[in-house]
Amino acid sequence: MKIIKADIYSVNFPLKEPFIISYASYPSMAAIIVRLQTDDGLIGYGEAVPDEHVTGEQVDGAFEVLKNVLVPQILDQSPFNIEEIHFSMNAAIANNPAAKAAIDIACYDLMGKATNQPVYNLIGGRAHDNLQYPKVLSIESPQIMAEKAATAVKQGFSSLKLKVGLDNAALDIERIYAVRKAVGEDMPIRIDVNQGWKTVGLAVQTINRLEAANLTWIEQPIRMGDIRGLAEVRRKVSTPIMADESVQSMEDVIEIIRLEAADYINIKLMKAGGIFPAVHMAKAAEAAGIIAQIGSMVESSIGSAAGYHAVMSRKNIQTAELTGPLLFSEEVGNLHYDLPYVKLSGKPGIGIDVDQAQLMKLTTKSTTVERKDDR
Repeated sequence: MKIIKADIYSVNFPLKEPFIISYASYPSMAAIIVRLQTDDGLIGYGEAVPDEHVTGEQVDGAFEVLKNVLVPQILDQSPFNIEEIHFSMNAAIANNPAAKAAIDIACYDLMGKATNQPVYNLIGGRAHDNLQYPKVLSIESPQIMAEKAATAVKQGFSSLKLKVGLDNAALDIERIYAVRKAVGEDMPIRIDVNQGWKTVGLAVQTINRLEAANLTWIEQPIRMGDIRGLAEVRRKVSTPIMADESVQSMEDVIEIIRLEAADYINIKLMKAGGIFPAVHMAKAAEAAGIIAQIGSMVESSIGSAAGYHAVMSRKNIQTAELTGPLLFSEEVGNLHYDLPYVKLSGKPGIGIDVDQAQLMKLTTKSTTVERKDDR
């Protein structure tokens, strides 16, 4: 079985309401869907969600990288040669993890369909009985966030994730305590600053003022790349610390382990380059006693399902936040959410049925790259 053709679609997923985090506000989410075809007629789907603030990629650039660099590297290769595929992609171009993730996910989808197995059975088996997801609240006023949090509790969510870090730390503290008051003392709340508190001093001061809020963890309070600073924050606070934007590669994981910089790491397929490197990063974290999460870059059912397969396969990956499909007013797949659980279908591959007509409706541009059959 060899890959002979790739269709690449640049798409735009409309959101039900703007998604607001510390460094950007998104009225919609741009992504790239990759459709790989093999010489025996199998189809595999992958997804890239580039983020110039995190992965260093833009959608148009990732589209061209897939078209001109990455797809030509994998034509005529078996999707089962996933190590060789990653080696050849990394040799062809540095970085570009979201674009590489699209290839990786599509290859795993093909492997699963070829063996009639869900992807999690190919990377470790079923390590969890079920998969939960939190209610994610983007940045709004303290009153509105508190009202939405209370509604989420009534709906049946079992945990909350609050986005903060947009304007000033004092207002973030007000937001967090307003939500805590609205949902009671027992509701698990995790906080994602998305680098918004920037400096070690401000982060430490703010986190210490939040100690009475009984938070599950504080995620990425300072700027990405400052792993030494993150370690200093962790030493000076009692609330557990999660690294997110600072976890871009296996080298970052090793540095976090070396400096004891985090209690948790947030692995995202779009940052890691797909399922294959993400699972290796989780294994390294496990060896150091660090708990892993698979996080979201607001992917559709395709990328979200791929992330949940990674979660399912590893005991050390204990949480997930892949809720992109719930935020869209239109998308292309059918990942099933049954609050507070997500239900993987058990079908071969990533288990997602892709609506091709809907994909074409949401596509802004597309191209096809295929093997030149000159033999």
